Amino acid sequence: MVNQNLKADTLALHRMHRGKIEVTSKLPVDTAEELSLVYTPGVAEICREIAAHPEEADNLTSKGNMVAVVTDGTAVLGLGDIGPKAALPVMEGKSLLFKKFAGVDAFPICLDTKDPKEIISIVKALAPTFSGINLEDISAPRCFEIEEQLKKDLDIPVFHDDQHGTAIVVLAGLINALKLTGKSKESTKVVINGAGAAGIAIADLLLYAGFRDLTLVSIEGVIAEGADWLNDKQRELSLKTNHRKVQGGLDDVIDHADIFIGVSAPDLLKAPQVKRMNEDPIIFAMANPVPEIYPDVAKAAGAAVVGTGRSDFPNQINNVLAFPGIFKGALNKRVRNITQDMKVAAAEGIARVITDDQLSPDYVIPGALDQTVTDAVAKAVEDSVIENKEPLAQC
Repeated sequence: MVNQNLKADTLALHRMHRGKIEVTSKLPVDTAEELSLVYTPGVAEICREIAAHPEEADNLTSKGNMVAVVTDGTAVLGLGDIGPKAALPVMEGKSLLFKKFAGVDAFPICLDTKDPKEIISIVKALAPTFSGINLEDISAPRCFEIEEQLKKDLDIPVFHDDQHGTAIVVLAGLINALKLTGKSKESTKVVINGAGAAGIAIADLLLYAGFRDLTLVSIEGVIAEGADWLNDKQRELSLKTNHRKVQGGLDDVIDHADIFIGVSAPDLLKAPQVKRMNEDPIIFAMANPVPEIYPDVAKAAGAAVVGTGRSDFPNQINNVLAFPGIFKGALNKRVRNITQDMKVAAAEGIARVITDDQLSPDYVIPGALDQTVTDAVAKAVEDSVIENKEPLAQC
């Protein structure tokens, strides 16, 4: 049900300001001399310098601190395929958060095409303006092709936040939840309900981070080797997950699980199923706005730690904890790619914000407005770049 007060207040706020972001000047242009320095004739000297030394674009223009927030509007929040124009408020909001939390300039770009090849071509053509590409709200499995091709073709970081931002924050929460429950990543049984962009990225990152026993469940059923309905990404994961070769649905894989991660739909996990999990299970139910199971129901059934995607419950799994710091660190180090090592480092950086004496069942993930998180993530990413000697971007 729509909260009518929230709806009215939100509409009034956006109508009053005509959106959430604006472009402003860093420099005064009040005299003829100032005009000659920021535009003609002085600007020609900047153009000549960049033509001779392309890497100087990062130092002499806004490019070095500018990220494109790109969508086609096909998978917006919980709204689905609402089109590029209706997606613009979300992209504006993302751009605002980049600036507020990381000091990174970002610009929303909403593309009126669903053709992956056309999206790839457009983003490549726009790339000289930016030092990073944040893909947003692009439906699966198209999003995989788009990101993978752009990562191959561009020498700046490309990051699909719906996949990797979600995965990073989930891993951060699990690091602390496992510490709290005394379980280990190597011995826990993980069930991921939802095998779209977020579910697949979570599985990939957890496997890379050292989790060993994962099973994914899609709307069609359990991801199992040989199923004829799998997309390419699901097929890859079927070779590395579901070691027991279980078929069926969520109810067939939930027994004796330690961790449930939901990136699916409302009310899909029931209290009796939580009771069939191992003692002190960890539940991250992230369907929005209605989670797979509400925290009070999960806790009454025995859950030790519960997280959701909502801000009105403890342990909100919010991507804003990841993407500003990820890009801040990546831009500071001028890396070409955001690697799995950087993502794991970012998750560890988020987790470390909560000290051992602060850790509790209702506090395994920092609050979305915690001002210390972005710098912790950026430093973790930068340290990972140094440690792993990641290649730098070239203009």
